[in-house]
Amino acid sequence: MARTHRIPANVYVLAVCQSLSVSCTLFLGLLGGIIGAAIAPSAGLATLPVSCGIVGTAITTIPAALLMQRLGRPRAFAIGGIIAAMAGLLAAAAIAAGNFALFCCAGFGIGAHMAFAQHYRFAAAESVIPARVSQAISVVLLGTLLAALLAPGLATQSADWMASSRYSASFLVVSLLALGAAMLVQFAAPATQPADFRSEPTRPLRSIVSQPRFLVAVISAAVGYGVMSFIMTATPISMHVMDGHSLDDTAWVIQSHVLAMYLPSFFSGALIRRFGPRRMMLAGIAANIACIALGLTGRGIHDYWGALVMLGIGWNFLFVAGTTMLTTCYNSSERFRVQAANDFAVFSASAAGSFAAGSVLHTWGWQGVQLAAAPGLVLILTALILIRSDTDSKSPGVRVSGIRSAD
Repeated sequence: MARTHRIPANVYVLAVCQSLSVSCTLFLGLLGGIIGAAIAPSAGLATLPVSCGIVGTAITTIPAALLMQRLGRPRAFAIGGIIAAMAGLLAAAAIAAGNFALFCCAGFGIGAHMAFAQHYRFAAAESVIPARVSQAISVVLLGTLLAALLAPGLATQSADWMASSRYSASFLVVSLLALGAAMLVQFAAPATQPADFRSEPTRPLRSIVSQPRFLVAVISAAVGYGVMSFIMTATPISMHVMDGHSLDDTAWVIQSHVLAMYLPSFFSGALIRRFGPRRMMLAGIAANIACIALGLTGRGIHDYWGALVMLGIGWNFLFVAGTTMLTTCYNSSERFRVQAANDFAVFSASAAGSFAAGSVLHTWGWQGVQLAAAPGLVLILTALILIRSDTDSKSPGVRVSGIRSAD
């Protein structure tokens, strides 16, 4: 697709697809732990369905990228949507039968779909000139605002649509949302163009991942995602199951968190262009520290709300800055391998955080969750201090011999 100085229309269509796909994961994130607490064989396994979703994303990142390269983005996105639609049907059946193992398998499928949906932001980046990459990524992430506004309410309202099986109808809605994204994205995703590959050199993956810029980008996005998943996965159980807050209040906190994750995208792209990814990563660390501080103050509704809002802001700065920096590390012929490696690292960290959430919460409580998140922030800060070279560019850079380099 031709690149222009303006954000093209297909990027906004990708943003709508993002909202539909993320809604599927919001349903799982909000309801998965609550359903798990009701049907899991032990309390420590309550968050396992949510964790299986993140594991599904991590494991599927490389196959999804290979399918993007082999079949083109439109067909690969369609495959991802079909996977989620089938997983939604499986989840509805599992809930009706009270089958925890089957529900975990459904969570895995919903997560596998997100491995495909994560490429919306890369498809947007490929639709614009290098100087507009951070803005295109931000536009796609803004699509999640619609999901944040509608999905939590829709998830709770649809919970009782089937009198015989609470929450089954919610996952039938997941199937419809996934199919909608699969159809709409056919009008938006740029197809793979092999001609691009023949015109540019391809370096060994070892050479690419050893770049200081790549290492900082991946650490920022992966640890930021891991910390976010760790705290967010624990929140519904801590609020609704342990502290007795209503499902509506829990949904409001999660909704506010997701809004805080994506509302900064209105300006985070411009801030990255002005101040550079590295400074925005430092801002993301500061927001996460504020999350921990607020989380330690109490367990009232507004205590949860403040912590989760700051968590969302911190995630946005770390993830958008990391993704923007990542796009400067590869050329077109290398993009699928590098994107797969990045997303595998990101969602492996996210899966680890989600898996740990249930056991840490069950053993040490909500405050223990907050304290356990701190080492991840120290890791990002250490990387920024030790790996300073080639990481201070304020823009995605320009192409030199087919490879984006810092100005």
